[in-house]
Amino acid sequence: MKKLLTILLVAIIMQGCATTYQSNGYTGGYSETQLDENVFKVSFRGNGFTRKDRTEDFTLLRSAELAIKNGYNYFVIINGGTDISTSTHTTPTTYNTTASVYGSGNYAYGTARTTQYGGQSYNVSKPSTSNTIVCFKEKPKDVMSYNANFIYKNVRNKYDIQDDL
Repeated sequence: MKKLLTILLVAIIMQGCATTYQSNGYTGGYSETQLDENVFKVSFRGNGFTRKDRTEDFTLLRSAELAIKNGYNYFVIINGGTDISTSTHTTPTTYNTTASVYGSGNYAYGTARTTQYGGQSYNVSKPSTSNTIVCFKEKPKDVMSYNANFIYKNVRNKYDIQDDL
């Protein structure tokens, strides 16, 4: 029961450890490369506590920000996808031995107990999303496009991110 409570407590604490909306750093974040005047490659890399849909939303948010900052109202995703890298982490194993000995005459008697800690393996999945976008001032016809201002407002509201434009 104690082990279950510990695992539950760690899981609750770690929920707050998902990658925040930030420029790319040690724990993940967004990055972009401008490929042409109105073309960008936009990526968001999450950490082991980030859900796949969060990386997708934050990639859309960064795409909307780039469109708005460069004077565009719409963008189209011409290439995109989400990858998940998985690794395994094993905690170190330690041993603790306690013993007691007592003697009587020429004899010694005793007991010893060894306890093992650690040695558990955990799978860690880190999602990342990347989109190549083309930005437009007017809504393009015959193609699925995103309204940059709409995406900007809704994704920021969804994750309670303060407005910075």
